Amino acid sequence: MDELFEDAYLASLYDRVCTWGPSDDFYLHLVQSANDVLDVGCGTGALLRRARQSGHSGRLVGVDPARGMIAVARNEPDVDWVHGFLEDSGFEHEFDLAVMTGHAFQVLVTDDDVRELLAAVHRALRPGRHFAFETRNPGRVAWVEWTPEQVVEVEDAAGTRVRVWSEVEDVDGELVTFTQTYASRSWEAHHVSHSTLRFMPAETLDHLLDEAGFTVDERYGSWDRSLFTPNSPEIITVASTR
Repeated sequence: MDELFEDAYLASLYDRVCTWGPSDDFYLHLVQSANDVLDVGCGTGALLRRARQSGHSGRLVGVDPARGMIAVARNEPDVDWVHGFLEDSGFEHEFDLAVMTGHAFQVLVTDDDVRELLAAVHRALRPGRHFAFETRNPGRVAWVEWTPEQVVEVEDAAGTRVRVWSEVEDVDGELVTFTQTYASRSWEAHHVSHSTLRFMPAETLDHLLDEAGFTVDERYGSWDRSLFTPNSPEIITVASTR
């Protein structure tokens, strides 16, 4: 597990670094149109928290294996937060919608990882219901912009200024390994988190979805719902169970 997600302090910075944006609005619209919703890899719980605060009255469940993230999420008591992996949750045909946001799908670095996740999502959903998620389009090679020059500066809860940047260590086929560094003048040492993400082409993704019993109903290339093209930044998928 990446330190970024496990460490309680770094988890507390996540929503300050990754602020609410168009992707969150996209998913919030879907969540508000469904009654029983499952957020896979829910992180700090920002999406379900906003949904509840915006009047969602149905069942909201967030699942995440990272202790730091789920600890932050549990500050919202009116959502069911589950610490662990979806594959171990035991959910069966209980949800109308499952979402996986924040490019979390890309932590699944092998085909078998993807198959296990898709099988668990399929089990958790009622027949004919939807799974919405996104992955970065490898054709846009987004990782070339992950450099120390692209710095984000935020303030933690105590008012300490923290600088955050990413740096690629290795590109091996579809896998990109990189570090994310957190630094402050008031600290003796930096916090460094190591991550590997998979940049899967749409053709491979669609094969694995079909194999797992999903039909792709909607495919977008950006959060404005424009259609996916080879030059789109995102591969945004809404698929239904067969």
